[in-house]
Amino acid sequence: MSAPGNHYSPFVHHYLDYPSWLRQSLLQGASFFLGLLGYNTVITDAYHLQMVNGSWVKLVYACLGVGVMCFWLAFVLANKGKFVKKITWLLIGLLGIWLINVLRIMLVLLANNKHVKMPLGLDNHTFFNILAYGAVFILMFLYDRSFNKK
Repeated sequence: MSAPGNHYSPFVHHYLDYPSWLRQSLLQGASFFLGLLGYNTVITDAYHLQMVNGSWVKLVYACLGVGVMCFWLAFVLANKGKFVKKITWLLIGLLGIWLINVLRIMLVLLANNKHVKMPLGLDNHTFFNILAYGAVFILMFLYDRSFNKK
């Protein structure tokens, strides 16, 4: 509904377009951390992060990690806990998933720039899913355990 087409809504486009916000935060985050490591990058448009005079990565919807974020969101909201505790755990999980995704984007850009292939013939989405869902399962365990303290 936020992209022009059959079911376009200007309201959704201007106020509820979370994929664009998430994409920009991931691109900005990866660019920022790569800059701290001494790499010069530029965000060329709403989808691309590029090494200056080097390779680039493109973040489409499938790269945003929305599925794993929604999984974590649903788990926390469906479980017991007071509002403040749920918000705290939501933020911890979403920030963790975001950081894993930023790290993946950074590593993919660096690997592309050095022409390094992904190990075991897997793509970067598979590696992200393994790390992100692994982190979520650990968070689920810790969340559940936080209610069993006496």
